[in-house]
Amino acid sequence: MSFLRFLMVLSLVVWIGGLVFFAFVLAPTAFQVLPDTHLAGNVVGRALGKLHWIAIISGVVFLITSLLYSYLTQGTAHIFAMRHILICLMLALTLFSQFWIIPRMDTLRASVGDFATVPLNNPQRVQFDALHVWSTRVESAVLLFGLVVIYLTASALYNPR
Repeated sequence: MSFLRFLMVLSLVVWIGGLVFFAFVLAPTAFQVLPDTHLAGNVVGRALGKLHWIAIISGVVFLITSLLYSYLTQGTAHIFAMRHILICLMLALTLFSQFWIIPRMDTLRASVGDFATVPLNNPQRVQFDALHVWSTRVESAVLLFGLVVIYLTASALYNPR
């Protein structure tokens, strides 16, 4: 049982910790330190793709171990527990970002090159900026839901029913 709890907590720590590091350390630092925004955007985009794969693996590990833990301790998997619903929503948002938003941003970035040299009213720049806003919203939602899942999981592990 303690190994299942360990895997549940570890998967959340890796996923949410990675998101916090990405949002508050990696991305801002890349744009402050690297010589141009095009290079910083490439670094941040590649890192986000890797973070998404970590998130997908972590989400699946969490779901499997949490369902198994619930089944073994309470006799039922509690499939519709709020923490499981939120993890599924987080996974869906991550998959949406990884396979829909990011590829479109990459295509625009490849066709334009450096957006710093493109006027703000350029249609491709407008589309890229809109996708960036959606990407930020999606990642923010995943982080917020993840914090709620951490709370719910800590409560469930402390007070198993």
